[in-house]
Amino acid sequence: MANKKVSVWTDIQFWRRSAAWVTGFATILLIWLSFDTIGQITMGTNADLKNGVDKRVPAATVINYHIDYKMNKKRGHEVPVIGEKQLFFGKEWSPKDAEALLRLGKLTEQAKNCMDCHTLLGNGAYYAPDLTKAWLDPAWQKGGPMQGMTGKNTVEEAMAEFLQHPSQYPTHARMMPNLGITAEEAKGLVAFLKHMSSIDTNGFPRNFSKTVAQFKAGDTNAH
Repeated sequence: MANKKVSVWTDIQFWRRSAAWVTGFATILLIWLSFDTIGQITMGTNADLKNGVDKRVPAATVINYHIDYKMNKKRGHEVPVIGEKQLFFGKEWSPKDAEALLRLGKLTEQAKNCMDCHTLLGNGAYYAPDLTKAWLDPAWQKGGPMQGMTGKNTVEEAMAEFLQHPSQYPTHARMMPNLGITAEEAKGLVAFLKHMSSIDTNGFPRNFSKTVAQFKAGDTNAH
C-alpha cells in the first residue's frame, strides 16, 4: 500500500505548486499590464508633437494642429492623424495656456453634465450624439450646415457659437438646452472636443472616416 502510485491529478502537492505558479505568473502579468497602461494613457508633450512622435493621448497643444481621422490598413481601423500647424481661435497657444484652456473645458463638461445626454470616449448617455470625434464632424467643417447656420468661418468659432446659443440653432428634434455657457467656457469646451478627437481610441467610433467620406460625397443620410 505504501508503494502504490498516486495519480498526479490527485496529488495535493501538484495542485499547490500549480496554484503558486499560476498566481505568480498572473501577478507579474498584472504588474506589466499596469505599467503598459500607464504608459499608453499618459499625455504626451509639446516636444512630442514638434518631433512627430505619436502618442495615444497627445499634449494639450495638439489644439494648434490640424487633426484628421483615416483608415490604417495595418491596424484595421481608423486612427487620428496629426497634421500641420493650425491656428485655434486665431492664435497659436503656448503649452501653459493650452493646458489651462483644456482644463477649463474639462471642468465645464463636468459642471454642465454633458454625459447626461452625450457619450464621450465610450462613457455617458445615448440621448444626444456621441462627442468623441465631434471636432471632425463634417457638419462643422467649411461648407457644412452647422458652420453655415452659425455664420462663422472656422470649426472652433462655429462650435463655440452653438454652445453659447443652442436654442438659436435647432438641429434636431432633441434640441440642446441653453446651459448658460460663457464665451470662455465655450472656448474651453471646443478645445476639449478637439483634443478628444486626437486621442487614439482604437477605432472608436467605428467607421467614422467612412461616414465622413459619404458626407463629403453628398450622401446626407450618412450624417
